[in-house]
Amino acid sequence: MEALQDISQISWVKFAIPLGVLIITLIVGWIARRLAFNALRRWAGRTKTQADDILIQAFSGPFMIWVLILGLQFATQFSDLSERATGLISKGLLILWIISLIIVASRLAGDLVKYFGGEIQETLPVTSLTQNLARLAVITIGILILLNQLGISITPILTALGVGGLAVALALQDTLANLFAGFYVSLSGNIRPGDYIKLDSGEEGYVTDISWRSTTVRALANNMIIVPNAKLAQAIVTNYYLPEKRMSLLIPIGVSYDSDPEQIERILVEEASKGAQDIPGLLAEPAPFVRFIPGFGDSSLNFTLICQVAEFVDQYFAQHELRKRIFKRFRAEGIEIPFPIRTVYLRDHSTNGKINAASDYDEPALARKSF
Repeated sequence: MEALQDISQISWVKFAIPLGVLIITLIVGWIARRLAFNALRRWAGRTKTQADDILIQAFSGPFMIWVLILGLQFATQFSDLSERATGLISKGLLILWIISLIIVASRLAGDLVKYFGGEIQETLPVTSLTQNLARLAVITIGILILLNQLGISITPILTALGVGGLAVALALQDTLANLFAGFYVSLSGNIRPGDYIKLDSGEEGYVTDISWRSTTVRALANNMIIVPNAKLAQAIVTNYYLPEKRMSLLIPIGVSYDSDPEQIERILVEEASKGAQDIPGLLAEPAPFVRFIPGFGDSSLNFTLICQVAEFVDQYFAQHELRKRIFKRFRAEGIEIPFPIRTVYLRDHSTNGKINAASDYDEPALARKSF
């Protein structure tokens, strides 16, 4: 009995030492994580850039996983396992550590591309495609490092991929066409997330994202329009945010032939200038102006009020307010906005071809019209 107790005590001690080393490592790692990252967050709070916040967020999550891997490594070293078993465990932990680093680095690359792409001008637009490209590059490098650690030659793998790539390309023609079209759209910089665009097929809205397969556009009705990248690359696209967001707003206005053109021009400019002070999106500079275009109409003098709005969607509310104010001002000034009037000449056969003139609204005359 005493021998059995000694054996069980020895076995418990052999098991307790590695477990104790693991627990102590986890406790020390948790304390170190708390102290270090609290200090780093205080330091990051005093800086203007958000890059340090991204780094802290990226490493704070997997830190305890790395501490656990380190603890298991220490516990293995303090155990009575054979040299071969210890080597296999160490190699497995190394692989897990490299995989975790690849995951963290790929996420970090995507976040940094998103941050710096939005901060630095004249760079690639920040889209799902560019972020995924950055992640894919990091993952590829990480896999090569992992294969090197495992002692696997990558030359046969590259050869197999080269041979199989042709078959994959033939099977995925549409997918690859959308992928490369997405590269083209992103690299050109003519269509960027946040831009308001209109396709020649009629679809229009804000570009929300460019992915590997399609571009999503949010219409003003708050619906999502999914456009395949290959279709978008071939379409005629009007980008209302290039070369700048500011755009001209043209409002046609017709008045009676009895009106004074100088007075009409002055009233329209005054109302537009006043509106620029309190109508959201209507700009005071460049100053609004009026042109006597398209000119002489069938029943009215036609003017065009030209002013500037901050961006495409601002034109709707600006037109709404300006038209109301112009209508009230015309009414106060006694300026008439005429109804369409057309004179119809009718040939009356009973009067030997004499031509009579009648208004569109002269029903008896219209009744005598012959076809």
